[in-house]
Amino acid sequence: MFFSPDNERGHARDRREALARQICQSCPVLVQCRDHALGAGEPYGVWGGMTEADRRKHTQRLRRGERRSLGSLHLRPVAGRTADVTVRI
Repeated sequence: MFFSPDNERGHARDRREALARQICQSCPVLVQCRDHALGAGEPYGVWGGMTEADRRKHTQRLRRGERRSLGSLHLRPVAGRTADVTVRI
């Protein structure tokens, strides 16, 4: 769920990432997980509710000196799409 299989693209990736993000929302260590991924430069997977692309964008913003709350990342769906998914744990 948190890491993409080989050759995954498009809508399949969007759906998997949206589901992983939804699972992250109720995780008690979301912030610590996200901070680890950002600090370690994790190149793959969904960590702390952030996708690979989210982490790259965040790092680029920091390098430009921009500051933006990470809280907003956890409330939006992947790629601006709404995800109609049900999580069963």
